Amino acid sequence: MSKSILVTGGTKGIGKAIIYRFAKEGFDIATCSRNNSDLETIKEELAEKFPGISVTAFQADLSDKKQVIAFADMVKKTTIPDVLVNNTGTFLPGSIHSEPEGNFELMMHTNLFSAYYLTRAFTPAMITRKQGHIFTIGSIAGLTAYANGGSYAISKWAMLGLTKCLRQELLEYNIKVTSILPGATYTSSWEGVDIPVERFMKSEDVAETVWGAYNLSPYSVVEEVVIRPQLGDL
Repeated sequence: MSKSILVTGGTKGIGKAIIYRFAKEGFDIATCSRNNSDLETIKEELAEKFPGISVTAFQADLSDKKQVIAFADMVKKTTIPDVLVNNTGTFLPGSIHSEPEGNFELMMHTNLFSAYYLTRAFTPAMITRKQGHIFTIGSIAGLTAYANGGSYAISKWAMLGLTKCLRQELLEYNIKVTSILPGATYTSSWEGVDIPVERFMKSEDVAETVWGAYNLSPYSVVEEVVIRPQLGDL
């Protein structure tokens, strides 16, 4: 029976790279995006490159709890993923004391609450079968405070806390939980900036890290991985 992976926000950047890495190994794919056109594109690309796998794609805005639950319910109709990657995120610059009203709520709902709701949707079945691996894609902003990134950093610090708690709750059920904490990775959110592409990490390197952490024996777990550009943070 084929294994499966669910990756939120899987049509671009790190999420897309993770999907391709696992699709290469024969994993069935489930993903979501707010943009239906992007979903259709990745479905076509995966069908062409990996015809032996199944792909479930669902249009959803994961800042909305109802849409998170709808996505989970749709996936449950066909599978309980072996690997769950909470990758969806958004970044809006600003300082806590002066950022536009609503920035905090949007980033908390998108970056944190979506992972909370989606994880709760699948952990009961993972516990029953005593198998699974949950990844959260955090950020070095969840380790170090940066100016002009207040609410984003808050959401990522909270994501790291959520992941640590999950790890302790689920270890006795043989479910692994791993925090991936990348630095600046070249994705669409960085397009147009006046910084050489070579100064960024590659999304494929983050995906390879996820794949490597997943492939350890049942006796070991990678708890946290910090990945930074070779020349340091931007």
